[in-house]
Amino acid sequence: MSTQTPAVAPSTPSTGDRASLSTWIAITAGAIGAFMAILNIQITNASLLDIEGGIGTGIDNGAWISTSYLIGEIIVIPLTSFLSRVFSFKLYMIWSTIAFALFSMACAFASNLGEMIAMRGLQGFAGGVLIPMAFTMVATRLPKSQQPMGLAMFALAVTFAPAIGPTIGGYLTENYGWQTIFFINTLPSVAMVVALSLTLEKQPLQLGLLKEGDWAGIATMAIGLSALQTLLEEGNKEDWFQSTFIVRLAAIAAAFLAAFVWIELTVKKPLVDLSLLKNRNFTVGTLSNVLVGFGLFGSVYVLPQYLGQVQGYNAEQIGMVLAWTGLPQLLLIPLVPMLMKRFDIRYITFVGIAMFAGSCFMNTHMSLNYSGDQLFWPNVVRAVGQSMVITPLTAIAMMSIQPRDAANASGLFNMLRNLGGAVGTAVLGTIITKREQFHSNIIGQAVTPFRDEVRGRLDQMTGYFMSHGVSDHAAAQRQAVITLGKTVKRQALVMGFSDTFAIIGVILVIAAVAILFARKGQGSSAAAH
Repeated sequence: MSTQTPAVAPSTPSTGDRASLSTWIAITAGAIGAFMAILNIQITNASLLDIEGGIGTGIDNGAWISTSYLIGEIIVIPLTSFLSRVFSFKLYMIWSTIAFALFSMACAFASNLGEMIAMRGLQGFAGGVLIPMAFTMVATRLPKSQQPMGLAMFALAVTFAPAIGPTIGGYLTENYGWQTIFFINTLPSVAMVVALSLTLEKQPLQLGLLKEGDWAGIATMAIGLSALQTLLEEGNKEDWFQSTFIVRLAAIAAAFLAAFVWIELTVKKPLVDLSLLKNRNFTVGTLSNVLVGFGLFGSVYVLPQYLGQVQGYNAEQIGMVLAWTGLPQLLLIPLVPMLMKRFDIRYITFVGIAMFAGSCFMNTHMSLNYSGDQLFWPNVVRAVGQSMVITPLTAIAMMSIQPRDAANASGLFNMLRNLGGAVGTAVLGTIITKREQFHSNIIGQAVTPFRDEVRGRLDQMTGYFMSHGVSDHAAAQRQAVITLGKTVKRQALVMGFSDTFAIIGVILVIAAVAILFARKGQGSSAAAH
């Protein structure tokens, strides 16, 4: 177990079994910060085409606008516990909030892809701090009886933010320009700084801890995770291990991550306390959390891609469809603590993940006409399921974690969920491409000019083009062949997306089954540490 001094969120102490008003203000501010940090992972998804056009980059590179932010978050989350001890919890959280807002606004002024990647990476590095620190405040400052409500606030950030991100981003992009999505963090950040300044108690700086830092662990983790995420992002475009570049990245990621694990298991004061994984519930909860992250971030990535590529939706239309994945959660998540007081939290989590999986299976029979209206009920089911997952899942993982280990556990738990989301986004992008190619080949074998129905269809389309301004028969025939080819490709793409949703569903089924291996616990006790 790590021997480092635990990072505890300073606040006006709570009395008895109820937290003080000052504590709740601080926790609310922290939840807003976590919400904004997670929101910014997905807020660009529905607007990527507009941003790509604005900064003059190709569609193959636009995904880095989201990925660079996520890399920054994944790297800083495990560092947060250590740095919050060095610079004090209050100062580190306040200055991270300020930096998050400033780097966010800087993204709006980026003129090329390199500047955007740099600013988004720094924005993620600052914003990622806010996620585990919000969690740590819930775990260390609230009495046991009120922790489920604190976890519900945190769950709103984790599940509602990515669901509503494309909606907000799409609306702002279509009505006010893509630059405005990077100013959305300004006012909440100002409110957070004021609230945290008034409610968190000052703590002394401990700059001497910098000498004791696990710098080898920090370096190997940063390099390994950056190489891994770059591999995942570029793999599909570079045809994976057919590329020397991808092979080198894989070797770097494997070597540095293996070194990181070895260092963390042997160093006296590790950056990431891997001994926490000896705790059964923490391990089971974290494993399920990774798989939920895969489905959570993966589904929010796949849906905008489908609506944009297949249905031709603009950013605002995509956002409105995805709104029904997010809006119901505002009403449902606050009710989850009541369920946790009455039922085994394992079963609540199981039902929630199972509903999430079921919503994905509802999207496995898509057709060319499957668009916003047809996605309504799957999105509502997804919203209900997601609202029942994060609060009890977090309580399961933290059930027997001691307060002194809360910050380390929070960093590991939240980092791995985001890493699961990063892996999910990259893997699902590859699956869409590969399955589209597979179905295109199968359909192409059947759609040949040797079949009567195909020749009839081509003759029909040729006549259509000739009656609409194409006077040359050969040109009209070529246009008919091109149109038929696009139809085949579009149908294959729809089938590829259907297969992708099926894979998300299977991953979530595994997550649901895994959670049943956790020890039994009621919500009020499970939230305790």
